Amino acid sequence: MSELYHDAIVGLSKKQKQLPSKYFYDERGSDLFERICELDEYYPTDCEMEIMTRNINEITEFLGQKVQLVELGSGSSLKTRLLLEHCMDLLMYVPVDISGSFLESVADKLREEYSDLDIHPVAADYTSPFNVPELKEARKRVIYFPGSTIGNFSKDKAQIFLDLSVASNLTPGDGLLIGVDQKKDVRILEAAYNDSKGVTAAFNKNILARMNRELNSNFDLSQFRHRAFYNLKKGRIEMHLESLRNQKVQINGQQASFRKGETIHTENSYKYTVHEFEKIAGDKFSRIKTWTDKRNFFSVHYFERI
Repeated sequence: MSELYHDAIVGLSKKQKQLPSKYFYDERGSDLFERICELDEYYPTDCEMEIMTRNINEITEFLGQKVQLVELGSGSSLKTRLLLEHCMDLLMYVPVDISGSFLESVADKLREEYSDLDIHPVAADYTSPFNVPELKEARKRVIYFPGSTIGNFSKDKAQIFLDLSVASNLTPGDGLLIGVDQKKDVRILEAAYNDSKGVTAAFNKNILARMNRELNSNFDLSQFRHRAFYNLKKGRIEMHLESLRNQKVQINGQQASFRKGETIHTENSYKYTVHEFEKIAGDKFSRIKTWTDKRNFFSVHYFERI
């Protein structure tokens, strides 16, 4: 029994049906997300790039010399390349991702571009504790977590993640450079997840298409509607798929029933003020510096491990 099948059966049997957002990212989903990042309405990518470009010299001064840089997630983005090119005497770059084949392809491409840099990919689920290669000659280890991916965790799980998966791989004086989306006008937030071209809707529905391909299920995508809204009380964008009629779906021989108007909760994206996120970071990190874009939509924080 595959993990996807297990999570689908468990999630769709709950009172509030749900599917883990990690299943968005098959080849089709990853392509759709790249398109989302290029949309006019989707501000986080441009805002974070603005912050990194405008402040790269100061950011790398905080990182210091003889650094081992560990990135959680893809290592092929422009933001990562800024760090690789501007970090002073960078000793090793360690991209961490769950897909080993993807990691190797990224690492091979980067080795061609940065032939003098030691690139050591680690295939691991970084949401759970993982091991980083030791580098005795490094003065400091810095974990880089861009893109506001931390917002996909609930507040409690974000604290656990920062404690168990991040802080456990750092020693006092080491650093955490992390991107965090900020609270702002609800209209701006909701527009970012309800783009006029329907790319986010296709991205959301792709989780059902993936189940059709991999689990022999028979979801009719035309009978589900993308919904994304800001939950003011919980401080998060919620993405759902709403059933447009009463229907039954077969998932590899198992049946899931949907009432008209019932939803599948597929993703959260929490938004934080600077001080709210400082509390999330807990007592193992001290906030050293925060940078924001000109509109104050997004923030990049540098924390030091206590």
